[in-house]
Amino acid sequence: MDDKAYIQSLVEKGRRAMELFEPFDQKSVDAMVRDVARFVFDNAEMLAERAHRESRMGSKEYKTLKNKGKARIMWASLRGKKSMGIISDDEETGIIEIAKPVGVVGAVQPCTNPIVTPMANVMNAIKGKNAIILAAHPRTTGCTQYLVEEWNKLLKTHGAPEHLVQFVEDGSLERTTALMQEADVVVATGGPGMVKAAYSGGKPSFGVGPGNVQVIIDRDVDIREAVQKIIDGRIFDNGIICAGEQTMILPDDKYDEAMAEVQAYGGYLVSDPQERETLISLLFPGGKLNRDMVGQTVQDIADASGIPMPADTKVIVIPEDSANKTSPLRKEKMFPVITPFSYRDFSEAIDTAIENLNIEGKGHTVSLHSNNPEHIREVGLRAPVSRVVVNQVSSTSAGGSFTNGLNPTSTLGCGSWGNNSISENFYYKHLLNITRIARPKKDQTVPDDDDLWNGTI
Repeated sequence: MDDKAYIQSLVEKGRRAMELFEPFDQKSVDAMVRDVARFVFDNAEMLAERAHRESRMGSKEYKTLKNKGKARIMWASLRGKKSMGIISDDEETGIIEIAKPVGVVGAVQPCTNPIVTPMANVMNAIKGKNAIILAAHPRTTGCTQYLVEEWNKLLKTHGAPEHLVQFVEDGSLERTTALMQEADVVVATGGPGMVKAAYSGGKPSFGVGPGNVQVIIDRDVDIREAVQKIIDGRIFDNGIICAGEQTMILPDDKYDEAMAEVQAYGGYLVSDPQERETLISLLFPGGKLNRDMVGQTVQDIADASGIPMPADTKVIVIPEDSANKTSPLRKEKMFPVITPFSYRDFSEAIDTAIENLNIEGKGHTVSLHSNNPEHIREVGLRAPVSRVVVNQVSSTSAGGSFTNGLNPTSTLGCGSWGNNSISENFYYKHLLNITRIARPKKDQTVPDDDDLWNGTI
């Protein structure tokens, strides 16, 4: 069977499963959604070890935390939400909304996140009574296959139809491309090339843009507290989180204080010009990200560069001047490396963030540490991003958390800035078709032309 025929057979199985799934009620469906998350939560450490072994990047400890945390917030958010039948009835507008499945979902998974991304996609798909087919990155196919097999055992205990959740065996580029062409809806989480392929496949698609989270520190915050949050976010899973902090844009009169706090909290501050050039050449050979360094530890980077660093170093800090418009340090750094800049006035801080985003990461996220409401709104008004995370660890909150109102996800839409179809966190609602019944409004007055055109604006 050729690749296209193989994928078509999976899609047909998914459609048959959806027909059998149609009679299930909200309570039954939600029990399945819960158990998908519960499996990841209960087996977080084992799954983290497996993901680390297959992907050869990140940290088992951080992956365990991520598995537990995302499983908890995903289920807490989805629990109790209506996702089928009549989901709203607004007497004032006369609109009744009825939720229906979008169809068979084709979901492409990245090797950087081989556990929680498929978990989130499966939960969102099942919540809306869709079938889903997962295509893994070749490096982490084993994770996907294992998850699907275990989830199907759990779904079977709830009487779920076979083939509701499937995976692409021997996931070649050809099979992944065929999936993006044959599925009813595509969710693409990964590099820009793969996302572009998803959008060109002719089917409705949800993709993500690259991350390059700019972090602005205002003058009115506790510098120590802000620095520690930023470093905690930068080093999470060895820096491979797309929402992870990439820079520290600091007020010039607080810069030295911040660098002292950075060093006190385990930062290796690169001040020697030769060390600086050696690290930049290693991490960005020819100005491009060194994929062999992605998700590696500080000590791995130290060993590869030949630069001795203390064993307890948490993060490598390579300063940059905002006047250097072409520095690769302005790009996304998928390793535990962060770059500080300085600014004179707050408007200049936003300018630096925007300049960096225009190089890479436009549409994703800005992290802001500030207690100034005007400055917070100014960042929101000026920055070309879909999220502004305030006084939080961006890497663990931009994708939704218990401490903010963002929808929990592992797929962060970046809007038209990032060539994406949505400028919000991908969520179960994006895998619902909504039928709207429009009844006549009660006691509705139609304006006359004089009032309409000459009345108050």
